[in-house]
Amino acid sequence: MKKRILVVFLIGFLLVCLSCGTSKSMHHQPKISDYDTILPIVKKQSDSVFSSGNNFFLKNKQGLWELYVEGDAYQIGLNSGALTDSLLKKQEHIFFSKIKDIVPSKFKQNMLRNFLKWYNRKLYLNVPEEYQTEIYGVSQYTSHDYDAIASQYLRNLYLHAAHDIGHALQDLALVGCSSFAAWGEKSEDGNLILGRNFDFYVNDAFAKDKIVAFIKPKTGHPFMMVTWPGMIGAVSGMNQEGLTVTINAGKSKIPLIAKTPISILTREILQYATNIDEAIAIAKRTTVFVSESIMVGSASDNKAVLIEVSPNKFGVYEVPNNNQLICSNHFQSDALKNDKRNENQILNSHSKYRYDRMVELFGETPKVNPKKASEILRNKDGLENIKLGYGNEKSLNQLMAHHGIIFKPEEKLVWVSANPYQLGEFVCYDLNKIFKNREQTDTIVSLSKSELNIAKDPFLATVEFKNYQKFRIEDEKIDSSLKKKDTISSEFIQEYQSLNPDYWIVYYKAGLYFYQKKEYALARNHFEKALTKEITTLPEKQKVEKYIKKIKSKLR
Repeated sequence: MKKRILVVFLIGFLLVCLSCGTSKSMHHQPKISDYDTILPIVKKQSDSVFSSGNNFFLKNKQGLWELYVEGDAYQIGLNSGALTDSLLKKQEHIFFSKIKDIVPSKFKQNMLRNFLKWYNRKLYLNVPEEYQTEIYGVSQYTSHDYDAIASQYLRNLYLHAAHDIGHALQDLALVGCSSFAAWGEKSEDGNLILGRNFDFYVNDAFAKDKIVAFIKPKTGHPFMMVTWPGMIGAVSGMNQEGLTVTINAGKSKIPLIAKTPISILTREILQYATNIDEAIAIAKRTTVFVSESIMVGSASDNKAVLIEVSPNKFGVYEVPNNNQLICSNHFQSDALKNDKRNENQILNSHSKYRYDRMVELFGETPKVNPKKASEILRNKDGLENIKLGYGNEKSLNQLMAHHGIIFKPEEKLVWVSANPYQLGEFVCYDLNKIFKNREQTDTIVSLSKSELNIAKDPFLATVEFKNYQKFRIEDEKIDSSLKKKDTISSEFIQEYQSLNPDYWIVYYKAGLYFYQKKEYALARNHFEKALTKEITTLPEKQKVEKYIKKIKSKLR
Protein backbone atom coordinates (compact mmCIF):
# COMPACT_ATOMS: atom_id res chain seq x y z
CA MET A 1 0.00 0.00 0.00
CA LYS A 2 2.83 2.42 0.81
CA LYS A 3 4.33 1.89 -2.64
CA ARG A 4 0.89 2.28 -4.19
CA ILE A 5 0.44 5.65 -2.49
CA LEU A 6 3.84 6.76 -3.76
CA VAL A 7 3.08 5.60 -7.30
CA VAL A 8 -0.28 7.34 -7.37
CA PHE A 9 1.08 10.63 -6.04
CA LEU A 10 4.01 10.72 -8.42
CA ILE A 11 1.98 9.62 -11.43
CA GLY A 12 -0.46 12.38 -10.58
CA PHE A 13 2.42 14.85 -10.54
CA LEU A 14 3.72 13.52 -13.86
CA LEU A 15 0.29 13.74 -15.43
CA VAL A 16 -0.15 17.37 -14.58
CA CYS A 17 3.37 18.22 -15.72
CA LEU A 18 2.93 16.40 -19.01
CA SER A 19 -0.37 18.07 -19.65
CA CYS A 20 0.79 21.57 -18.78
CA GLY A 21 3.15 21.77 -21.72
CA THR A 22 0.30 21.88 -24.23
CA SER A 23 -2.33 23.52 -22.03
CA LYS A 24 -3.84 26.85 -23.04
CA SER A 25 -2.81 28.06 -19.59
CA MET A 26 0.90 27.44 -20.25
CA HIS A 27 1.61 31.16 -20.58
CA HIS A 28 -0.49 32.22 -17.62
CA GLN A 29 1.13 33.73 -14.57
CA PRO A 30 -0.34 35.88 -11.80
CA LYS A 31 -0.05 39.65 -11.88
CA ILE A 32 2.60 40.65 -9.34
CA SER A 33 2.83 44.39 -10.04
CA ASP A 34 0.44 45.15 -7.19
CA TYR A 35 2.71 43.41 -4.67
CA ASP A 36 5.99 44.19 -2.97
CA THR A 37 8.50 42.72 -5.44
CA ILE A 38 11.69 43.25 -3.41
CA LEU A 39 13.64 39.99 -3.38
CA PRO A 40 14.60 38.73 0.08
CA ILE A 41 18.22 38.63 1.21
CA VAL A 42 18.84 35.48 3.23
CA LYS A 43 21.42 35.42 6.00
CA LYS A 44 22.82 31.98 6.79
CA GLN A 45 23.56 31.96 10.50
CA SER A 46 24.43 28.24 10.55
CA ASP A 47 23.61 25.09 8.60
CA SER A 48 20.24 25.00 10.33
CA VAL A 49 19.34 28.67 10.89
CA PHE A 50 18.43 31.11 8.09
CA SER A 51 16.82 34.55 8.28
CA SER A 52 15.50 37.29 6.04
CA GLY A 53 14.32 40.40 7.84
CA ASN A 54 11.71 39.27 10.37
CA ASN A 55 11.31 35.91 8.59
CA PHE A 56 13.33 32.85 9.49
CA PHE A 57 13.80 29.11 8.99
CA LEU A 58 15.45 26.86 11.55
CA LYS A 59 15.76 23.25 12.61
CA ASN A 60 14.89 22.60 16.26
CA LYS A 61 16.51 20.02 18.50
CA GLN A 62 13.77 17.49 17.74
CA GLY A 63 14.58 17.69 14.01
CA LEU A 64 11.50 19.68 12.95
CA TRP A 65 12.01 22.60 10.60
CA GLU A 66 10.25 25.77 11.80
CA LEU A 67 9.35 28.46 9.27
CA TYR A 68 8.06 31.94 10.10
CA VAL A 69 7.02 34.23 7.23
CA GLU A 70 4.88 37.35 7.01
CA GLY A 71 3.72 39.93 4.47
CA ASP A 72 1.63 40.00 1.31
CA ALA A 73 1.09 36.88 -0.79
CA TYR A 74 4.11 37.46 -3.02
CA GLN A 75 6.45 38.23 -0.12
CA ILE A 76 5.25 35.14 1.75
CA GLY A 77 5.99 33.07 -1.34
CA LEU A 78 9.38 34.67 -1.99
CA ASN A 79 10.52 34.34 1.62
CA SER A 80 9.26 30.75 1.87
CA GLY A 81 11.16 29.85 -1.29
CA ALA A 82 14.34 31.76 -0.40
CA LEU A 83 14.55 30.41 3.14
CA THR A 84 13.81 26.78 2.22
CA ASP A 85 15.86 26.98 -0.98
CA SER A 86 18.09 23.91 -0.60
CA LEU A 87 15.28 21.69 0.73
CA LEU A 88 12.97 22.92 -2.03
CA LYS A 89 15.41 21.85 -4.74
CA LYS A 90 16.06 18.57 -2.93
CA GLN A 91 12.32 17.82 -2.77
CA GLU A 92 11.88 18.48 -6.47
CA HIS A 93 14.79 16.19 -7.27
CA ILE A 94 13.21 13.42 -5.18
CA PHE A 95 9.94 13.68 -7.12
CA PHE A 96 11.47 13.69 -10.58
CA SER A 97 13.88 10.87 -9.81
CA LYS A 98 10.94 8.71 -8.76
CA ILE A 99 8.91 9.72 -11.80
CA LYS A 100 11.65 8.52 -14.15
CA ASP A 101 11.60 5.17 -12.35
CA ILE A 102 7.81 4.85 -12.55
CA VAL A 103 7.22 5.99 -16.16
CA PRO A 104 10.53 5.64 -18.03
CA SER A 105 8.95 5.09 -21.44
CA LYS A 106 8.82 8.16 -23.69
CA PHE A 107 6.03 6.48 -25.66
CA LYS A 108 3.87 6.11 -22.56
CA GLN A 109 4.59 9.69 -21.59
CA ASN A 110 3.39 10.84 -25.00
CA MET A 111 0.21 8.78 -24.62
CA LEU A 112 -0.45 10.42 -21.29
CA ARG A 113 0.24 13.83 -22.78
CA ASN A 114 -2.25 13.28 -25.59
CA PHE A 115 -4.92 12.21 -23.13
CA LEU A 116 -4.30 14.89 -20.54
CA LYS A 117 -3.17 17.90 -22.57
CA TRP A 118 -6.51 19.57 -21.95
CA TYR A 119 -7.12 18.29 -18.43
CA ASN A 120 -5.59 21.18 -16.51
CA ARG A 121 -6.45 23.91 -18.98
CA LYS A 122 -8.66 25.65 -16.40
CA LEU A 123 -6.91 24.74 -13.16
CA TYR A 124 -5.53 28.25 -12.75
CA LEU A 125 -9.08 29.61 -12.92
CA ASN A 126 -9.92 27.53 -9.85
CA VAL A 127 -6.99 28.62 -7.67
CA PRO A 128 -7.48 32.06 -6.06
CA GLU A 129 -5.15 34.73 -7.43
CA GLU A 130 -3.68 35.25 -3.97
CA TYR A 131 -2.47 31.66 -3.80
CA GLN A 132 -1.26 31.66 -7.40
CA THR A 133 0.83 34.69 -6.45
CA GLU A 134 2.27 32.93 -3.41
CA ILE A 135 3.05 29.84 -5.49
CA TYR A 136 4.71 32.07 -8.09
CA GLY A 137 6.90 33.56 -5.38
CA VAL A 138 7.95 30.14 -4.08
CA SER A 139 8.59 28.91 -7.62
CA GLN A 140 11.32 31.50 -8.21
CA TYR A 141 13.54 29.30 -6.05
CA THR A 142 12.84 25.92 -7.66
CA SER A 143 15.42 24.23 -9.86
CA HIS A 144 15.92 25.06 -13.54
CA ASP A 145 16.86 21.41 -14.16
CA TYR A 146 13.28 20.56 -15.08
CA ASP A 147 12.30 23.59 -17.15
CA ALA A 148 11.95 21.35 -20.22
CA ILE A 149 8.89 19.81 -18.58
CA ALA A 150 7.25 23.09 -17.62
CA SER A 151 8.10 26.51 -16.25
CA GLN A 152 8.98 26.85 -12.58
CA TYR A 153 5.62 28.43 -11.79
CA LEU A 154 3.48 25.89 -13.64
CA ARG A 155 5.35 22.95 -12.13
CA ASN A 156 4.73 24.31 -8.66
CA LEU A 157 1.09 25.20 -9.38
CA TYR A 158 0.31 21.75 -10.71
CA LEU A 159 2.16 20.08 -7.85
CA HIS A 160 -0.68 21.28 -5.65
CA ALA A 161 -3.13 19.22 -7.73
CA ALA A 162 -0.97 16.10 -8.04
CA HIS A 163 -2.53 14.32 -5.06
CA ASP A 164 -6.05 15.13 -6.26
CA ILE A 165 -5.36 13.97 -9.84
CA GLY A 166 -3.58 10.80 -8.80
CA HIS A 167 -6.42 10.11 -6.38
CA ALA A 168 -9.09 10.70 -9.02
CA LEU A 169 -7.54 9.07 -12.08
CA GLN A 170 -6.07 6.05 -10.32
CA ASP A 171 -8.79 5.80 -7.65
CA LEU A 172 -6.12 4.34 -5.39
CA ALA A 173 -4.69 7.12 -3.27
CA LEU A 174 -6.87 6.44 -0.28
CA VAL A 175 -4.31 7.32 2.28
CA GLY A 176 -5.38 5.87 5.61
CA CYS A 177 -5.67 9.04 7.68
CA SER A 178 -7.45 8.90 11.03
CA SER A 179 -8.76 11.88 13.00
CA PHE A 180 -10.90 12.59 16.05
CA ALA A 181 -12.26 15.38 18.22
CA ALA A 182 -13.63 15.54 21.76
CA TRP A 183 -15.27 18.30 23.80
CA GLY A 184 -17.64 18.76 26.72
CA GLU A 185 -17.84 15.68 28.88
CA LYS A 186 -15.48 13.74 26.57
CA SER A 187 -12.62 16.22 27.10
CA GLU A 188 -10.63 16.42 30.33
CA ASP A 189 -11.21 20.17 30.74
CA GLY A 190 -14.40 20.45 28.67
CA ASN A 191 -12.61 22.35 25.89
CA LEU A 192 -12.27 21.04 22.35
CA ILE A 193 -9.30 18.79 21.59
CA LEU A 194 -8.50 17.23 18.21
CA GLY A 195 -5.94 14.70 16.98
CA ARG A 196 -5.01 13.25 13.61
CA ASN A 197 -2.47 11.08 11.81
CA PHE A 198 -1.58 12.25 8.30
CA ASP A 199 -0.73 8.86 6.81
CA PHE A 200 0.72 10.14 3.56
CA TYR A 201 3.92 8.39 2.58
CA VAL A 202 6.24 9.25 -0.30
CA ASN A 203 9.50 8.09 1.24
CA ASP A 204 11.51 8.57 4.41
CA ALA A 205 13.40 11.56 2.98
CA PHE A 206 10.12 13.31 2.19
CA ALA A 207 8.85 13.00 5.77
CA LYS A 208 12.26 13.84 7.22
CA ASP A 209 12.05 17.41 5.95
CA LYS A 210 8.58 18.31 7.19
CA ILE A 211 8.03 21.93 8.09
CA VAL A 212 5.98 23.50 10.88
CA ALA A 213 5.07 26.79 9.18
CA PHE A 214 3.80 29.92 10.93
CA ILE A 215 2.36 32.41 8.46
CA LYS A 216 1.20 35.95 9.15
CA PRO A 217 -0.52 37.22 5.98
CA LYS A 218 -1.54 40.83 5.35
CA THR A 219 -5.14 39.67 4.95
CA GLY A 220 -6.95 37.07 7.01
CA HIS A 221 -5.79 35.33 10.18
CA PRO A 222 -2.26 34.31 11.18
CA PHE A 223 -2.04 30.51 11.17
CA MET A 224 0.21 27.49 11.45
CA MET A 225 0.29 24.34 9.33
CA VAL A 226 2.45 21.28 8.87
CA THR A 227 3.77 21.17 5.33
CA TRP A 228 6.83 20.44 3.16
CA PRO A 229 9.05 22.57 0.90
CA GLY A 230 7.09 24.17 -1.94
CA MET A 231 3.64 23.30 -0.57
CA ILE A 232 1.39 26.25 0.34
CA GLY A 233 -1.81 24.19 0.66
CA ALA A 234 -3.01 23.04 4.08
CA VAL A 235 -3.35 19.41 5.18
CA SER A 236 -3.23 20.07 8.96
CA GLY A 237 -3.39 23.48 10.58
CA MET A 238 -4.86 25.97 13.07
CA ASN A 239 -5.32 29.73 12.92
CA GLN A 240 -5.03 32.29 15.69
CA GLU A 241 -8.81 32.31 16.10
CA GLY A 242 -8.63 28.66 17.18
CA LEU A 243 -10.07 27.21 13.96
CA THR A 244 -8.50 23.94 12.79
CA VAL A 245 -8.56 21.97 9.55
CA THR A 246 -7.48 18.42 8.70
CA ILE A 247 -8.31 16.35 5.60
CA ASN A 248 -9.20 12.69 5.07
CA ALA A 249 -9.47 11.26 1.55
CA GLY A 250 -12.69 9.57 0.42
CA LYS A 251 -13.74 7.49 -2.56
CA SER A 252 -13.93 9.53 -5.77
CA LYS A 253 -15.17 9.19 -9.30
CA ILE A 254 -13.01 10.28 -12.21
CA PRO A 255 -13.65 13.96 -13.06
CA LEU A 256 -13.44 15.39 -16.56
CA ILE A 257 -11.45 18.47 -15.66
CA ALA A 258 -9.30 19.72 -12.81
CA LYS A 259 -10.95 22.09 -10.35
CA THR A 260 -9.80 23.45 -6.98
CA PRO A 261 -7.28 21.23 -5.15
CA ILE A 262 -8.47 20.23 -1.67
CA SER A 263 -5.37 21.64 0.01
CA ILE A 264 -6.05 25.07 -1.53
CA LEU A 265 -9.64 25.00 -0.24
CA THR A 266 -8.48 24.10 3.27
CA ARG A 267 -5.78 26.80 3.13
CA GLU A 268 -8.49 29.37 2.36
CA ILE A 269 -10.61 28.11 5.26
CA LEU A 270 -7.61 28.26 7.58
CA GLN A 271 -6.70 31.80 6.56
CA TYR A 272 -10.17 33.35 6.39
CA ALA A 273 -12.64 31.43 8.60
CA THR A 274 -13.27 32.31 12.24
CA ASN A 275 -15.90 29.68 13.00
CA ILE A 276 -17.62 26.63 11.55
CA ASP A 277 -20.30 28.59 9.66
CA GLU A 278 -17.66 30.65 7.86
CA ALA A 279 -15.71 27.48 7.00
CA ILE A 280 -18.86 25.90 5.54
CA ALA A 281 -19.57 29.04 3.48
CA ILE A 282 -16.07 28.95 1.94
CA ALA A 283 -16.36 25.23 1.15
CA LYS A 284 -19.81 25.65 -0.40
CA ARG A 285 -18.64 28.19 -2.94
CA THR A 286 -15.64 26.09 -4.00
CA THR A 287 -15.78 23.43 -6.73
CA VAL A 288 -13.46 20.50 -6.04
CA PHE A 289 -12.63 17.49 -8.21
CA VAL A 290 -12.07 14.76 -5.63
CA SER A 291 -14.02 13.65 -2.57
CA GLU A 292 -12.72 14.54 0.86
CA SER A 293 -13.74 14.84 4.50
CA ILE A 294 -12.56 18.09 6.08
CA MET A 295 -12.64 18.05 9.87
CA VAL A 296 -13.09 21.60 11.12
CA GLY A 297 -12.68 22.37 14.82
CA SER A 298 -13.62 25.73 16.27
CA ALA A 299 -12.75 27.35 19.60
CA SER A 300 -15.67 29.79 19.32
CA ASP A 301 -18.12 26.91 18.73
CA ASN A 302 -16.28 24.49 21.08
CA LYS A 303 -17.02 21.58 18.76
CA ALA A 304 -15.96 19.99 15.48
CA VAL A 305 -17.84 18.99 12.33
CA LEU A 306 -17.05 17.20 9.09
CA ILE A 307 -17.46 19.13 5.87
CA GLU A 308 -17.76 16.42 3.23
CA VAL A 309 -17.15 17.55 -0.34
CA SER A 310 -17.21 15.86 -3.72
CA PRO A 311 -17.45 17.13 -7.32
CA ASN A 312 -21.26 16.91 -7.20
CA LYS A 313 -22.30 16.63 -3.56
CA PHE A 314 -21.84 18.58 -0.36
CA GLY A 315 -22.65 17.54 3.18
CA VAL A 316 -21.99 18.55 6.77
CA TYR A 317 -21.90 15.91 9.48
CA GLU A 318 -22.44 16.80 13.13
CA VAL A 319 -22.67 14.15 15.82
CA PRO A 320 -26.12 14.21 17.42
CA ASN A 321 -26.16 14.46 21.22
CA ASN A 322 -22.53 13.44 21.52
CA ASN A 323 -19.30 15.21 22.36
CA GLN A 324 -16.95 13.28 20.12
CA LEU A 325 -16.34 13.12 16.38
CA ILE A 326 -14.42 10.37 14.62
CA CYS A 327 -13.27 10.24 11.00
CA SER A 328 -11.35 7.77 8.86
CA ASN A 329 -11.82 7.43 5.08
CA HIS A 330 -15.55 7.02 4.52
CA PHE A 331 -18.35 9.54 4.57
CA GLN A 332 -20.97 9.98 7.28
CA SER A 333 -23.21 12.87 6.15
CA ASP A 334 -26.66 12.26 4.70
CA ALA A 335 -25.50 13.71 1.38
CA LEU A 336 -22.72 11.15 0.83
CA LYS A 337 -23.05 8.20 3.21
CA ASN A 338 -25.34 6.19 0.87
CA ASP A 339 -23.25 6.82 -2.23
CA LYS A 340 -22.32 3.51 -3.89
CA ARG A 341 -18.62 4.35 -3.88
CA ASN A 342 -18.79 5.12 -0.18
CA GLU A 343 -20.60 1.86 0.56
CA ASN A 344 -17.92 -0.02 -1.37
CA GLN A 345 -15.24 1.86 0.54
CA ILE A 346 -16.74 0.75 3.85
CA LEU A 347 -16.98 -2.86 2.67
CA ASN A 348 -13.65 -3.22 0.87
CA SER A 349 -11.18 -0.97 2.69
CA HIS A 350 -9.76 -0.69 6.20
CA SER A 351 -11.57 2.60 6.89
CA LYS A 352 -14.43 1.14 8.96
CA TYR A 353 -12.01 -0.99 10.99
CA ARG A 354 -9.96 2.05 12.00
CA TYR A 355 -13.14 3.98 12.74
CA ASP A 356 -14.35 1.20 15.04
CA ARG A 357 -10.96 1.06 16.73
CA MET A 358 -11.11 4.78 17.52
CA VAL A 359 -14.61 4.32 18.96
CA GLU A 360 -13.25 1.47 21.10
CA LEU A 361 -10.29 3.53 22.34
CA PHE A 362 -12.55 6.49 23.11
CA GLY A 363 -14.67 4.13 25.21
CA GLU A 364 -11.53 3.22 27.17
CA THR A 365 -10.51 6.92 27.43
CA PRO A 366 -13.52 8.79 28.79
CA LYS A 367 -11.66 12.09 29.28
CA VAL A 368 -9.24 12.98 26.47
CA ASN A 369 -6.22 15.20 27.10
CA PRO A 370 -3.14 15.81 24.88
CA LYS A 371 -1.15 12.90 26.35
CA LYS A 372 -4.05 10.48 25.89
CA ALA A 373 -4.65 11.83 22.38
CA SER A 374 -1.02 11.01 21.52
CA GLU A 375 -1.50 7.47 22.85
CA ILE A 376 -4.52 6.98 20.60
CA LEU A 377 -2.61 8.27 17.56
CA ARG A 378 0.31 5.96 18.37
CA ASN A 379 -1.81 2.84 18.98
CA LYS A 380 -0.65 -0.12 16.89
CA ASP A 381 -3.16 -2.80 17.94
CA GLY A 382 -6.46 -3.85 16.44
CA LEU A 383 -9.95 -4.29 17.82
CA GLU A 384 -9.96 -5.83 21.29
CA ASN A 385 -6.20 -5.16 21.36
CA ILE A 386 -5.30 -7.97 18.96
CA LYS A 387 -1.87 -7.87 17.34
CA LEU A 388 -2.09 -6.73 13.73
CA GLY A 389 1.58 -6.84 12.81
CA TYR A 390 3.58 -3.65 12.42
CA GLY A 391 2.68 -1.62 9.34
CA ASN A 392 -0.81 -3.07 8.98
CA GLU A 393 -3.12 -0.39 7.60
CA LYS A 394 -5.90 -1.51 9.92
CA SER A 395 -4.02 0.09 12.78
CA LEU A 396 -4.25 3.76 13.68
CA ASN A 397 -0.46 3.88 13.80
CA GLN A 398 0.52 2.37 10.47
CA LEU A 399 4.18 3.36 10.99
CA MET A 400 4.10 5.52 7.88
CA ALA A 401 2.60 8.85 9.00
CA HIS A 402 4.08 12.05 7.63
CA HIS A 403 3.01 13.56 10.95
CA GLY A 404 0.71 13.28 13.92
CA ILE A 405 -0.83 16.47 15.29
CA ILE A 406 -2.93 17.49 18.31
CA PHE A 407 -4.86 20.77 18.71
CA LYS A 408 -6.24 22.60 21.73
CA PRO A 409 -8.05 25.47 19.93
CA GLU A 410 -9.26 27.41 22.96
CA GLU A 411 -5.72 27.67 24.34
CA LYS A 412 -4.22 28.09 20.81
CA LEU A 413 -1.87 25.18 21.52
CA VAL A 414 -0.74 22.63 18.94
CA TRP A 415 1.54 19.59 19.22
CA VAL A 416 3.43 18.26 16.16
CA SER A 417 5.21 14.90 16.11
CA ALA A 418 8.92 14.71 15.43
CA ASN A 419 10.39 11.86 13.36
CA PRO A 420 9.97 9.03 12.92
CA TYR A 421 6.29 9.00 11.98
CA GLN A 422 4.26 10.07 15.04
CA LEU A 423 6.61 8.24 17.39
CA GLY A 424 9.01 11.09 18.11
CA GLU A 425 8.46 13.80 20.68
CA PHE A 426 5.27 15.82 20.20
CA VAL A 427 6.56 19.40 20.16
CA CYS A 428 4.18 22.02 21.56
CA TYR A 429 3.61 25.49 20.06
CA ASP A 430 1.58 28.42 21.45
CA LEU A 431 0.17 30.49 18.58
CA ASN A 432 -0.68 33.48 20.75
CA LYS A 433 2.89 33.85 21.97
CA ILE A 434 4.46 33.09 18.60
CA PHE A 435 2.63 35.78 16.65
CA LYS A 436 2.74 38.29 19.50
CA ASN A 437 6.46 37.79 20.15
CA ARG A 438 7.37 38.29 16.49
CA GLU A 439 5.87 41.77 16.73
CA GLN A 440 8.22 42.61 19.59
CA THR A 441 11.50 40.99 18.57
CA ASP A 442 13.46 39.72 15.59
CA THR A 443 15.52 37.27 17.68
CA ILE A 444 15.78 33.87 16.01
CA VAL A 445 14.91 31.12 18.48
CA SER A 446 12.86 27.94 18.33
CA LEU A 447 9.15 28.70 18.61
CA SER A 448 8.28 25.66 20.67
CA LYS A 449 6.84 25.67 24.21
CA SER A 450 9.09 22.83 25.37
CA GLU A 451 7.68 22.46 28.89
CA LEU A 452 4.44 21.11 27.40
CA ASN A 453 6.07 18.65 24.98
CA ILE A 454 4.88 15.03 25.01
CA ALA A 455 7.68 12.47 25.30
CA LYS A 456 8.61 10.20 22.43
CA ASP A 457 6.97 6.78 22.22
CA PRO A 458 8.81 4.14 24.31
CA PHE A 459 8.28 1.79 21.36
CA LEU A 460 11.27 3.48 19.69
CA ALA A 461 13.62 1.83 22.19
CA THR A 462 12.27 -1.71 21.72
CA VAL A 463 13.61 -4.71 19.84
CA GLU A 464 10.29 -4.82 18.00
CA PHE A 465 10.90 -1.40 16.44
CA LYS A 466 14.43 -2.36 15.40
CA ASN A 467 12.99 -5.53 13.86
CA TYR A 468 10.36 -3.50 12.03
CA GLN A 469 13.04 -1.27 10.52
CA LYS A 470 14.89 -4.35 9.32
CA PHE A 471 11.61 -5.88 8.10
CA ARG A 472 11.03 -2.92 5.78
CA ILE A 473 14.41 -3.55 4.14
CA GLU A 474 13.79 -7.28 3.82
CA ASP A 475 10.28 -6.65 2.50
CA GLU A 476 11.73 -4.68 -0.42
CA LYS A 477 14.18 -7.52 -1.07
CA ILE A 478 11.44 -10.14 -1.25
CA ASP A 479 9.38 -7.91 -3.54
CA SER A 480 12.35 -7.62 -5.87
CA SER A 481 12.95 -11.39 -5.78
CA LEU A 482 9.29 -12.12 -6.54
CA LYS A 483 9.36 -9.73 -9.47
CA LYS A 484 12.55 -11.23 -10.89
CA LYS A 485 11.54 -14.78 -9.89
CA ASP A 486 14.86 -15.21 -8.10
CA THR A 487 15.57 -18.04 -5.68
CA ILE A 488 14.92 -17.21 -2.02
CA SER A 489 16.51 -19.30 0.71
CA SER A 490 14.41 -20.89 3.43
CA GLU A 491 16.64 -19.12 5.98
CA PHE A 492 15.73 -15.76 4.48
CA ILE A 493 12.01 -16.55 4.63
CA GLN A 494 12.24 -17.66 8.25
CA GLU A 495 14.16 -14.53 9.23
CA TYR A 496 11.76 -12.32 7.25
CA GLN A 497 8.72 -13.77 8.99
CA SER A 498 10.34 -13.62 12.44
CA LEU A 499 10.84 -9.85 12.10
CA ASN A 500 7.10 -9.17 11.92
CA PRO A 501 5.35 -12.42 12.88
CA ASP A 502 1.83 -11.00 13.39
CA TYR A 503 1.65 -9.37 9.96
CA TRP A 504 -0.26 -11.40 7.38
CA ILE A 505 1.83 -10.12 4.49
CA VAL A 506 4.96 -12.06 5.51
CA TYR A 507 3.10 -15.36 5.03
CA TYR A 508 1.31 -14.21 1.91
CA LYS A 509 4.54 -13.27 0.14
CA ALA A 510 6.17 -16.55 1.15
CA GLY A 511 3.12 -18.28 -0.29
CA LEU A 512 3.53 -16.36 -3.54
CA TYR A 513 7.16 -17.44 -3.76
CA PHE A 514 6.40 -21.14 -3.34
CA TYR A 515 3.44 -20.84 -5.72
CA GLN A 516 5.79 -19.41 -8.36
CA LYS A 517 8.13 -22.36 -7.77
CA LYS A 518 5.16 -24.77 -8.06
CA GLU A 519 5.81 -26.04 -4.55
CA TYR A 520 2.09 -26.01 -3.89
CA ALA A 521 1.98 -27.77 -0.52
CA LEU A 522 4.39 -25.23 0.97
CA ALA A 523 2.54 -22.38 -0.70
CA ARG A 524 -0.77 -23.56 0.79
CA ASN A 525 0.75 -23.73 4.28
CA HIS A 526 1.86 -20.12 4.09
CA PHE A 527 -1.40 -18.89 2.58
CA GLU A 528 -3.37 -20.67 5.30
CA LYS A 529 -1.12 -19.10 7.94
CA ALA A 530 -1.84 -15.69 6.40
CA LEU A 531 -5.57 -16.32 6.88
CA THR A 532 -5.03 -16.74 10.62
CA LYS A 533 -3.84 -13.12 10.78
CA GLU A 534 -5.79 -9.88 10.42
CA ILE A 535 -5.70 -9.27 6.66
CA THR A 536 -5.93 -5.59 5.75
CA THR A 537 -8.92 -5.57 3.37
CA LEU A 538 -11.63 -7.90 2.13
CA PRO A 539 -10.28 -7.99 -1.46
CA GLU A 540 -6.84 -8.97 -0.15
CA LYS A 541 -8.36 -11.73 1.97
CA GLN A 542 -10.28 -12.98 -1.05
CA LYS A 543 -7.04 -12.99 -3.04
CA VAL A 544 -5.42 -15.31 -0.47
CA GLU A 545 -8.47 -17.59 -0.50
CA LYS A 546 -8.37 -17.70 -4.29
CA TYR A 547 -4.77 -18.94 -4.24
CA ILE A 548 -5.70 -21.69 -1.78
CA LYS A 549 -8.58 -22.72 -4.03
CA LYS A 550 -6.24 -22.87 -7.04
CA ILE A 551 -3.74 -25.00 -5.10
CA LYS A 552 -6.41 -27.44 -4.00
CA SER A 553 -7.40 -27.86 -7.63
CA LYS A 554 -3.80 -28.47 -8.68
CA LEU A 555 -3.18 -31.02 -5.93
CA ARG A 556 -6.17 -33.19 -6.75
